[in-house]
Formats: sequence, C-alpha cells, structure tokens
Amino acid sequence: MSIVETEQVMVVATAVFHQCGHFQGFSADMDRYLKVLLDPTHTSYRPRDEMESDPSFKQLIPYCIFRHTADDGTVSIYQYTRGKGQGESRLHSKRSIGIGGHISTLDAGEDSPYDQGMQRELEEEVKIETPFEQNCVGLINDDETEVGKVHLGVVHIFDVQTQNVHSNEDDILEDGFVPISDLLADTGRFETWSQICLNSGLFS
Repeated sequence: MSIVETEQVMVVATAVFHQCGHFQGFSADMDRYLKVLLDPTHTSYRPRDEMESDPSFKQLIPYCIFRHTADDGTVSIYQYTRGKGQGESRLHSKRSIGIGGHISTLDAGEDSPYDQGMQRELEEEVKIETPFEQNCVGLINDDETEVGKVHLGVVHIFDVQTQNVHSNEDDILEDGFVPISDLLADTGRFETWSQICLNSGLFS
C-alpha cells in the first residue's frame, strides 16, 4: 500500500502575528507585518491537515487580485466560483476575487519561498496572457470564521493591460472580469476574504 505524502505548508505562530499588532479585516500597513512574518526565523513548515484546525498557527497565503481599468475609467475585477476540487472544502462553491494558495516545501529551496510559491500557484491556476504591474497592498485577517482563524492573507493587486486572464484548472469556474460596481452590489455571494477586500476601499 502506498503512503500519500503529507503536504507541509508555511506557517507563522499566531503569537508572532499578535506581537506585530492584531487586527480584524484589512490592513494596508505591510511594512509593520511582512518583514517579521516572512522572516525565516519565524516561519516553519507543518502538516497542512493539522494546521487547518490549529489556530495557534497562521498559514500564509498570497491572495492575488487582477484589476483592469478601461479607457473610460471603468474598473473590472477578475472573479470566479471555486469548484469542489479546490483544496479548502469550506470555500467550495463560493465566489472569489483572489487567486493563490499555500506556500509549501515545494518552494522551500528558493531564495524567497513566498515569492516562488505565489508564482507557482498563479501558474497552476490561471493563464495570464497580458502585461501587468504587480503591487503588494496589504493583509487580510479574519478571526470570525473557522477558515480565517488559521490563515493570513497577503493581498497583491495585478493591474493588467487587457482582460486576457483565464482559468487554467477545472475547479476555477464561471470566471471573467466584472465591473467593480456590480461586485459591490452582490458581495454576499463571495467568500469572506473577497468581501473584506471589496469593502476595504481598495477599489474606490
């Protein structure tokens, strides 16, 4: 009988996050958090199945949002529905504006495991067939949901020249760019992290 290798994901102790300053929702104060949270002396790799139910650790997750601004100033955001084959079962069938996933030991040999992991997740999940500019804009923390208690999101906005971003896997469904005004009128269908980003003022 074969033994399935357990995925080891990057985490930081929740106590370290609290020492930097606990917040609920969105924070644009990256300088306060990222240098500490991504310091190799504070990160470790632990079994994902254990970390999903252990709020003493936060799994660090890149959360990449694709934004397109038309010539007339209309802002649209890439969004999709999470299929049942995606890793986090508690988010299945939810709408989302974020692409990304766990940093794992697959990325551990690189100079920047976080950057390498983000790039790997993007290549797995979407096809980006347009020039873009990328900026890290803040963090998401949500201790009001069971999923949020064990994850910490790092928000990256990709400003794309065209809307040529498409699903690269079967479980990213009903994808495409939608005007931000339409998304703001229908936030209840989205996962909590997407709601936090949409309501944060990032796109106003």
